Order: sequence, then structure tokens, then C-alpha cells
Amino acid sequence: MTTADRSSGSGTQRGVSRVLAKLENSLAEGEFYEAHQMYRTLYFRYTTQKKYQDCLDLLFDGAQKLIAREQEDSAVDLCLLLVDTLEKRGTQHEDNDNFLWVPRLGALIRGLSARTVERETLIQRAVKWSVTTHGQYGHPLLHKLIAHVFWTEGNIESARHHYLLCQDGSLCGRVLIDISQTKGFKSEVDLFLVQAVLQQLCLRERKTAEDTFKEYTRYHEKLLRHEFPFKEPLVNFLYFLFRLIETKSVTGFRALRKLYDPSLKRDTSFLKYIGKIGVIYFGEVPEQTHVGPTGLGGMFGDIFNRLMQGFDEEDEEAGSTPNSNNELD
Repeated sequence: MTTADRSSGSGTQRGVSRVLAKLENSLAEGEFYEAHQMYRTLYFRYTTQKKYQDCLDLLFDGAQKLIAREQEDSAVDLCLLLVDTLEKRGTQHEDNDNFLWVPRLGALIRGLSARTVERETLIQRAVKWSVTTHGQYGHPLLHKLIAHVFWTEGNIESARHHYLLCQDGSLCGRVLIDISQTKGFKSEVDLFLVQAVLQQLCLRERKTAEDTFKEYTRYHEKLLRHEFPFKEPLVNFLYFLFRLIETKSVTGFRALRKLYDPSLKRDTSFLKYIGKIGVIYFGEVPEQTHVGPTGLGGMFGDIFNRLMQGFDEEDEEAGSTPNSNNELD
């Protein structure tokens, strides 16, 4: 490094130090707009110099301080810049830093109220970033933290969507029991469980689906029986489905579908999920079907719409309402 380079670097550091000092004064004096602009200035300086860790620490601290001072619009902007910085930095393979930012992002989201305009954008961006660190649907812990936020706010549908992606079947089962008991009719007690389990199986989360089934059937007070054979035909359908998945019996799976077809038609989305399950677990050839609205909203709905629309090509490449009296009940 030449003398000129060292002088330039020293000057840049002094410039950053001056901005930081002004920033602290602005926060202390309640000049939040000025403070926000200085955070943005430092963000551009740090990212230009690829000082990503300094930038992340600054933005996280700044977002927390602005949230504490009820400056949520400015705070969420810093949160979005933080996610942008994580994306620019890329995946870190040498340590657990990517994981550390999952609970930190969860804490920032929790600190923002539902009325914050850009909070939903932040949630979507955070989940999208976590896909780069933990697979196709994002980090399960982040989904769990987001679900808790929605749950405490009474946004049950959004909470349910994220709980289904948190890979915690026991927790998901308890949440479904609560939703069923507070929001559903007695005649729908089985439908809450069936929809969730079929969706989890479509996401290839077999263990999570089984844990959800066990928790729900064991503790739901409105189920007439808490062990096999159940009184609700669709609950028995799931019981048999899990066992057929273990044996990979295509013949048994097809017979089961036919036997329970009258009950499965209680919700049109069930047949689409069953078709996908046939492809994933039994090697069936995917049917060419038109995917219409499934009743799922927001980002979670988008996930399932993409899943159902895309599995034909994916699986072809991989493997080139009354109930009927004769059901296994």
C-alpha cells in the first residue's frame, strides 16, 4: 500500500467517524430524519467498500434504536437495507453468521407494528434471503418467528401459513387445534388437519406431517376418538396414507384414493394435493391439470400455486358431502 493509499484510507475512516458522531447527536436531539439519512449515507459507503459486517452491525443497531423511538417507517427502511446487505455479502460458509441473522431479523420484524407500510415487504425479502441459506422455502426458524408475530396480532391465516413452514409438527398441531376450536365448526374438525397434513406432505415434510397428525389427534377435544380407528373417515384416510407411504404400495394408494373419494371431495384442493403426493411418494405419472385458486393467500399461497403448477415438468424429468358407508372407518 502506498503512502497515498494509506492517507486516503485514513481520510475515509475520519469521514465515517464524523458521520457517526453526528448520527449519535441527531438521535439524542430527536432529529430522526437527519439520522435516517446519515444511516443511508454510511450504508452506501460501507457497501461500496465491501465492509459488509460493519454495515450489518450499523443497520441492525440503527433499526433497533429507531424502533425504540417509534420511528418505524425509517426503521423498516434500514431493515430492508440490512437484507440488501446480506444479499450482497452472499452466503458465509465458514461460520454460523447466516444463522445468527435469522433470529435478528425475526426480532426486528417483531418490533414493527402491523400498520408499518413496508413490513410485509420486509417479511418477503427476509424469507427470500433465507432461501439462500436453507433450501427452497426459507429458514424454518424465521417462519416460526414470523408466525408468532402474526399469531399475537390475531392474524390467524397468515400465522397458519408460516407455522406450516416451520418444520415443527407438534407446534403446528397445537396451533391447528386452537384455530379449529376458535374459528371452525364442529363438522370441520377433520378438515383443518387434513389440509395441513396434505400440504406438508407436498412440501416433502413427511416427519413434520406425522408429528402434526399425532399432536392433533391426541389432544383435540372435539375428535370422537384419539387413536385408530378414528370416527372421522378423513382422519382414518391420513392414518392409512402414512402407512402406505412407508410401504410405497402404489396399488394400495390407488385403492385408498378410490375408497375415500367421496370424503376427499369435501374440499377440491385435497384432490390436487393427493395427485402431487402420488407423484412424490408413489412414482405416479403427474396428471396435466389446470391449477385454479386454492383458497390460500399471500406468499404461502404463491408457494403452493408454484408447487402445483410446476410439478408436472419437475416430476416428468425425475421419473421421465356425505361419506360413503363402505369407507375404511
